[in-house]
Amino acid sequence: MSNSIEAPQYQLTPEQYISDRVEQYRAWYDKKAMRTKSCYMWMRTVSVIGGALVPVLANISSKLEISGVPVIQALVTIISLSVVIMVSLESVFHYREQWKNYRSTEQLLGHEKFLFYSRVGRYDGLSDQDAFRLFVRRVEESISSENAATLSVMTMASESADAAKGARTE
Repeated sequence: MSNSIEAPQYQLTPEQYISDRVEQYRAWYDKKAMRTKSCYMWMRTVSVIGGALVPVLANISSKLEISGVPVIQALVTIISLSVVIMVSLESVFHYREQWKNYRSTEQLLGHEKFLFYSRVGRYDGLSDQDAFRLFVRRVEESISSENAATLSVMTMASESADAAKGARTE
């Protein structure tokens, strides 16, 4: 009787891997890319429009007041504050960088899948087993790289927030 324990042998087919891992991640990256792009575009739109309106409103001469508050001055203040908040939040959350990371990873996974299926490029001439191993390795490296990039962006965001907090307390 042997005391050694044999490791179980798992065999994942390419179809299982693609449906359970690649397509799941592609859908997740696609959803995250759309969400972060939307946040980025919304924040940039508010910033650009607000930035364009402030000088125009500042040059309008108006005596219109509501409850003793000059309307134009109040609008300039509110719009300026909105622009500062949007620009500051973008520098904290880095939606543009996240959007680009998510979209490029989603595209890379799809590209890699079609190279693997068609056996061209790096998969040309490889046995099915070798091609699948290379495919899995490349997919997992891509996912890992994207995770590292997101962590780096979010670390920058955290450090930016901490630095801003520190500057206010000094």
